[in-house]
Amino acid sequence: MRILGIDPGSRCAGYGLLEMNGLKVKYLTSGILRFDQYPKFLDRIGPIYNSCCELQRELNFDEIAFESLIYVKNPTSLMKLAQTRGAMLAAFAQQYPGKIFEYAPNMIKSAVTSNGHAGKESIQKGLQMIFGRIEFATHDESDALAVAMTHALHRRSALGRSKQHDRTY
Repeated sequence: MRILGIDPGSRCAGYGLLEMNGLKVKYLTSGILRFDQYPKFLDRIGPIYNSCCELQRELNFDEIAFESLIYVKNPTSLMKLAQTRGAMLAAFAQQYPGKIFEYAPNMIKSAVTSNGHAGKESIQKGLQMIFGRIEFATHDESDALAVAMTHALHRRSALGRSKQHDRTY
């Protein structure tokens, strides 16, 4: 199973792709999608949608995991992030019904670092401990990979539980 993690952003979004084979998780690729060349926010919505459609064509994945919305003091920023996420979700929703998941930021941090309040550098170090030396272009990229890893851990946990229940004595 291949899992695509997404860290949404209206100027820069991250993505990370992992492959899960049984209980093993393998890093495949990660990167960023840049939209800051469009000065007006509304001009970015189309390219955001199109970039997600392009990811579907370029990468072969089975499920998608998003970071859920975070509390933001500025309502305008929250609105822009929600619209960005909406464009991304719309791009994936038709191809992946029932295969889109979301995780809270604290859950993601805890999954990768064992600390729900870890900083960005700790997330990168945690991922490098798991997958080896990976150079991240931005925190958006490492955050997206952490989202994918969180989903993989949840899948792995469910797989382990189901195998326990399948035992016959």
